[in-house]
Amino acid sequence: MRSFLITMLLASCFLKVEAQKTYLYCGQLIDVEHLQILKEKTIVVEGNKIIDVLDGYAKAGANDKTIDLKTSTVMPGLMDMHVHIESETSPSHYLDEFTLNTADYALAAVPIAKTTLMAGFTSVRDLGGSGANISLRKAIHKGYVVGPRLYTAGKAIATTGGHADPTSGYREDLMGDPGPKEGVINGVEDAYKAVRQRYKEGSDVIKITASGGVLSMSANGQNSQFTDEEIKAIVAAAKDYGLKVAAHCHGAEAMKRAIKAGVNSIEHGTLMDEEVYPLMKKYGTYLVATMIAGRSSMDSAKIPGYFPPMVAKKALEIGPKSQSNFARAYKEGVKIAFGTDAGVFKHGKNWLEFKYMEEAGMPVIEAIQSATWNAADLMGNRSILGSIEKDKLADIIAVPGDPTKNVELMGQVNFVMKDGIVYKAK
Repeated sequence: MRSFLITMLLASCFLKVEAQKTYLYCGQLIDVEHLQILKEKTIVVEGNKIIDVLDGYAKAGANDKTIDLKTSTVMPGLMDMHVHIESETSPSHYLDEFTLNTADYALAAVPIAKTTLMAGFTSVRDLGGSGANISLRKAIHKGYVVGPRLYTAGKAIATTGGHADPTSGYREDLMGDPGPKEGVINGVEDAYKAVRQRYKEGSDVIKITASGGVLSMSANGQNSQFTDEEIKAIVAAAKDYGLKVAAHCHGAEAMKRAIKAGVNSIEHGTLMDEEVYPLMKKYGTYLVATMIAGRSSMDSAKIPGYFPPMVAKKALEIGPKSQSNFARAYKEGVKIAFGTDAGVFKHGKNWLEFKYMEEAGMPVIEAIQSATWNAADLMGNRSILGSIEKDKLADIIAVPGDPTKNVELMGQVNFVMKDGIVYKAK
């Protein structure tokens, strides 16, 4: 009798585990690898994984959960390859650097993380902040904070006076002499030390500011800021530690140095010239264009007092050029991964980049591919993310209607599942 009861108990436990599946009924499902829209599909999720993708609307078990997305278009969770999740654009930004602590940035990032996830971005690559981004990543992973799967660069790496030098624009007695620990290098030895410091702190990717930038307090927004040897050293050190390298670049010369050195992506790429397009194709370098950042910065620069005069001038000069350069890069066959520079504009509006991509000549379905299949390739995790396939993680979103016919629907995400957990449902 005792053995019979034990057998029945074990059997009931097994049945309970087997029954815990979710069936998603998809009116349309985007196959991002082959750029196809599939009709009437069922995605079966168990735990945090997709265990099957079936034709038609498969019958669920008695204890299984069903989710009706028959009037929606379903796709993999979106991935933004360039965000700054700790902060958001504000006229007080430059003062905040003197008044906010790392803990302040971390707490401010909590609602930003949730906003980003609710907009359908289940994974993001954070490319530089105070260091609170690493703690935020850990908090999201442990379930303390609701947010996207976060991959972060920690602090970006710059040269003295460069775009990510944290003391650029300070008065002389406050400038000091930041070094590799703070993300500032001069020479090959410093380059190795800075990468190793990022690895020690727990960064997932290395971000360098290979050219001047728009929002930093330095006069030139496009000049090259690393020597060839410094960038090569950064890439070599990153490779030793299994880290990819993203290079902020506006100027063409900085792009050429970074591409030849072996960086994995060019961020912004605003002022490409005729030599850059074939070079990116030759080296397989991704472009993360962030057109929305250029437009947003240009708009903010027109508001009196929003930016310091030096920054406003650069924003008005560089911002208008991003879309035409993206259009040419796409036409030339450069690999594109989706990214927005969210934080330069208000978080949650990331979807607008899809609109600007379409305006520049990229079909919406290819833009979606850039935010899923291509983005996962850039991050090196296509084996688990980037498409809706058996055995991949259950990061799934949906929008009402067909976004390939109306790109505005990308801003109306009505279903979000990350890691098998439903965070938003219509």
